[in-house]
Amino acid sequence: MEKQVVPASRDSSGEVSITWHAMSANEVIRTLSTHLGEGLTSEEAARRFEQYGPNQLAEKPRPSFFQLVLSQLNNFVVILLIVAAVVSALLGEWVEAAAILAIVVLNAILGVVQESQAEEALVALKKMAAPEAQVLRDGRRVTLPAWQLVPGDIVFLEAGNYVPADVRLLEAVNLRVEEAALTGESVPVSKVAVDHIAADAALGDRKNTAFMGTLVSYGRGKGVVVATGMRTQLGLIAGMLQSVEEEETPLQKRLDQLGKTLGWGALAVCGLVFVVGIARELLDGQFNLSALVEMFMIAVSLAIAAVPEGLPAIVTISLALGMREMVRRHALIRRLASVETLGSATVICSDKTGTLTQNAMTVTRLWVDGVTLEVTGSGYNTSGEFLRDGQKVDLHEYPAATTALWVGTLNNDAQLEPLEGENGSGSVRIIGDPTEGSILVAAAKAGIFQGELGAHYPRSQEIPFDSARKRMVTVHHIEEVIPEDSSPIYNGHVRQWYAVVVKGAPDVVLELCSHYQDLQDHPQPLTAEKRQQILAANDAMTRDALRVLGLAYRLVPVLPEEIQSETLEKDLIFVGLVGMIDPARAEVRPALEKARKAGIRTIMITGDYPNTARAIGESIGLLKPGRQVLTGPQIVEMDDATLIREIERTDVFARVSPEHKMRIVDALRANHEVVAMTGDGVNDAPAIKRADIGVAMGITGTDVAKETADMVLTDDNYASIVAAIEQGRIIYSNIRKFVYYLLSCNLAEIATIFLSTVVIGKSALTALQLLWLNLVTDGAPALALGTEKGDPDIMEQPPRPPQEPIINRNMQIGIGFQTLAITAVTLLAFWIGSTDPQHHLYAQTMAFVTLSVSELLRAYTARSEYYPLLKIGLFSNRWMNLAVLSSLVLILAVVYLPFLQDVFGTEALGWPQWADILPLVVVPSVVAELTKVFFLRRMRRG
Repeated sequence: MEKQVVPASRDSSGEVSITWHAMSANEVIRTLSTHLGEGLTSEEAARRFEQYGPNQLAEKPRPSFFQLVLSQLNNFVVILLIVAAVVSALLGEWVEAAAILAIVVLNAILGVVQESQAEEALVALKKMAAPEAQVLRDGRRVTLPAWQLVPGDIVFLEAGNYVPADVRLLEAVNLRVEEAALTGESVPVSKVAVDHIAADAALGDRKNTAFMGTLVSYGRGKGVVVATGMRTQLGLIAGMLQSVEEEETPLQKRLDQLGKTLGWGALAVCGLVFVVGIARELLDGQFNLSALVEMFMIAVSLAIAAVPEGLPAIVTISLALGMREMVRRHALIRRLASVETLGSATVICSDKTGTLTQNAMTVTRLWVDGVTLEVTGSGYNTSGEFLRDGQKVDLHEYPAATTALWVGTLNNDAQLEPLEGENGSGSVRIIGDPTEGSILVAAAKAGIFQGELGAHYPRSQEIPFDSARKRMVTVHHIEEVIPEDSSPIYNGHVRQWYAVVVKGAPDVVLELCSHYQDLQDHPQPLTAEKRQQILAANDAMTRDALRVLGLAYRLVPVLPEEIQSETLEKDLIFVGLVGMIDPARAEVRPALEKARKAGIRTIMITGDYPNTARAIGESIGLLKPGRQVLTGPQIVEMDDATLIREIERTDVFARVSPEHKMRIVDALRANHEVVAMTGDGVNDAPAIKRADIGVAMGITGTDVAKETADMVLTDDNYASIVAAIEQGRIIYSNIRKFVYYLLSCNLAEIATIFLSTVVIGKSALTALQLLWLNLVTDGAPALALGTEKGDPDIMEQPPRPPQEPIINRNMQIGIGFQTLAITAVTLLAFWIGSTDPQHHLYAQTMAFVTLSVSELLRAYTARSEYYPLLKIGLFSNRWMNLAVLSSLVLILAVVYLPFLQDVFGTEALGWPQWADILPLVVVPSVVAELTKVFFLRRMRRG
């Protein structure tokens, strides 16, 4: 027997994959050893089930609760805090130990609650698989659970059913399949049982194959299962989802880097203080075990001062507050640490269908006898107008236009269903093919309704649409006598006659016509000049990426005995052209401009054809002159280096597959871009997960896209993406503000303890006072900084460099000034308090109060890194006012409540002491404001 050559290629995993679409039907049947009329036997099906396994998608194991907890504790700052708590406990300082551990536990709980919503992408993928399938087994047509299918099974496809596996079609009758979720194709794809499609054809061009998880919207088909489970195209996507490893967000990386820097710096300073203190005791001849323990406690207190204990909890709470604001802006955040990443995005990779466009096929243009009418309104609403040259027109002035809409309505298998609860607003749901439905919506805008028209002109015969013939024919029977002026397609007093109505590709329909309908609805001979005019109008619509259909009809008194195209499709009267498109959202253009002003580039990635993508890109201002459109096949021909270079001048990618999208994201990231990937389909999921932040559409988006994404937009509005970017920038800016605030305070505490210990020989603050400052007093104002509304020009600044640390050069300068100012006034207060030997606790209490109150006032100046306090409003943040007031009450409680005085080692201060303190506490705030005015803002503008 001659060895059969089977077309094959390699899939993304490198394994050999048979290209079934490139084979003939007979070759497929022979290769799979199945029988077209009998199907597989039960015994053979059972054997293959053992070999291939169930027709299901494998699910990646979810992290356990213990793993989630460990992930929260696997942080340098958290580990350092735990070590400090253990050391404090060993030294008998149980209050400090308990306080530190409380912060660690609170942070872990908040994190686990958010992260416990584990990835559900593969579960959603499994739900998309058809639960049942019509299968030919043992010569009988039976219904089986879809998970029992095996390669070689003969299956039957019908309208309304999900495709249960990857199927090579053997028969297809008017079969159309919605593949938008898989390929990005905005309209149902016509499927045909043809042989030998090119082996390298893109997924959307494999017309003889139906894919698992897609929906049959029209017609019927029969085919043989060629792939099941993880070997299907849906399964390949699931495999890519599993292969994409979780990465830390930029915020996580920066905070971890900051924590390590602070931790090692704290350990170095602690060691230095400890060594210097012991050396001092040795030189004074007073070294003993008590002195050793005291110096060790001073070193521990210095470590507490160095590490902002509240930072992890404050970051988590601030992100949670930001998430609440995101919800108000129609964005749901699934991972707290990702909430700021969108704010650092430099590129948005946006899917076209449903994201930049309305995902509603809409008739926008109607051409009749040289007149072009524009149709306004949504594709899902029957409210709209007809315009000529921008002016509203009455269709009674153009009877031929009414005829065209009548023809399009009669020759139509779709239906409109009014949406409940819309109070007559005209919103409808299209049942059936979206293209046909769009014609019904356009007709309804003109007051022509399918039900009424169908009652007057009932359909008696039809020749269904066929992709080879590219047209559809319906025959309508008229029995009553109709007045001559009541119907534009009536021509004489005839009691019984038939209207042959045709809709299809304009060039094909035009070839069948001998006449055309003039504007006043009178048939005229179709001259060569008029034919060229019609074809030119069609070309003009096509150039604008419209999908164009030609409309024609013919009146006959008697139907032939056999309904055949040869006898019906002749001597037709050409009525007009109807053009439809999935239009861009009205709010997209200004949103794109706002994003561009913010230094954010937007790239369209779609499964549609290049011309359609180019037209949409140009219409919304996304595709600029001199920029290019690349297609999936062109990407395949490029190596990674070429793609990385070409992507710099590419704004639109068309006809792409999931693998292409992942390469696009990888190429952008190789150029050091922070990539946000938006999408709504299964085909978007791998790239969504690969990107720095994935954004899914909440209304039109599949469960797969939503569960894979970091962010879900609840209104599918591109403008909401830009609003989310703005909020992301605000959140990151607020995180910088309280890091700026906490570090300037903590470094001042370090300097205060270091200098007082080394120079004076006594710490200006106790360890418990420091802990109270860091966890209680500083925590509330820092948290209030997370509620700031952002600087006025936050969307006029370019995205921050991806490699920029949280503490950049400007912040380093500001921290330096604040550290000097706060340290100086605290040590001065400590020195003033030391002059009264009768009240030895005055010194530490005055230092404690001065440091605390100056830090509270400093919190107001930290509300903006660049704008003066008077510019943003002194008391405009009410949460800051409450935080400072409550913290001040806690400070006074420590100073004046007797039972707390014993715990914290404080002494009640009198008016003389306050007279010394009050001038000192305002100095750091004044320094901060002067720094903004004379230095930082100038640097920012530069």
